Amino acid sequence: MNPPLLLSAVRIRALVSRALAEDLGSGDLTTRLLFPKAIKAEAVIRAKQEAVLAGLPVAKAVIKKVDPKLKFESLAQDGDRVRSGTVVARIMGDGRPLLKGERVALNFLQRLSGIATLTAQFVETVRGTKATILDTRKTTPGLRELEKYAVRMGGGRNHRMNLSEGILIKDNHIALAGSLNRAVEEARRKAPRGLAVEVEATTLKEVEDALSAKANRILLDNMAISQLKEALLLINGRAITEVSGGVHLNNVREIAAAGVDFISIGALTHSAPAVDLSMDITPSKDTP
Repeated sequence: MNPPLLLSAVRIRALVSRALAEDLGSGDLTTRLLFPKAIKAEAVIRAKQEAVLAGLPVAKAVIKKVDPKLKFESLAQDGDRVRSGTVVARIMGDGRPLLKGERVALNFLQRLSGIATLTAQFVETVRGTKATILDTRKTTPGLRELEKYAVRMGGGRNHRMNLSEGILIKDNHIALAGSLNRAVEEARRKAPRGLAVEVEATTLKEVEDALSAKANRILLDNMAISQLKEALLLINGRAITEVSGGVHLNNVREIAAAGVDFISIGALTHSAPAVDLSMDITPSKDTP
């Protein structure tokens, strides 16, 4: 349920290499034409809105990839809440590789900080209840590890990283199996020892079937608040509860207050707006 908090340096390097290759193509034509020789420069990355940071190590990896000689100084840490105007990093060295890496570094940092910031808003909204905010697998292809890391930086927790990390029987599994009861019973019979079986339920009848089949965890999907409360009374502590579908900042508090254990929100990763950050590059003061 919860992958390691730290990012894999090997996978970061691979992602950074692909992103730079995509952005640079055969080379930065503008920079090559304007600056045939090295030009000493310094840059600052500045937050232009209040945000929760995520992705500084990735931004640093981008800068180091375009030129290992560039000096990258982090002035904040992932997970920090920063105000508009806060300088979060300073970079010094040749301005040419800075120009080459600027967009890619900011793309990663803005995207991941957006996820962390939105997650923090959901976490703050349910504070004081027992509900835990989770992400889903609705992530950008190839960026799941980074995006789920950003969720953690915002105070949320991770659902499955991939399909091998848990058993979650959803509507299409049930359709192919013939019934919810049959699907749950088959999964329980074949599941590795100690592995929980979770089942998605959209109606009270499906909740009853999941309980009858002794599902360990029930995902209450796209239920109205009134139906959700009925489902929770029916479950009455006999299974761990999770809510998903139609969750937003305006209703998450009411959902959490109903007494659910987990709330999984696809919007954390598929709809988080990018945080506004800028990189301002200027000639170094000691430039001749």
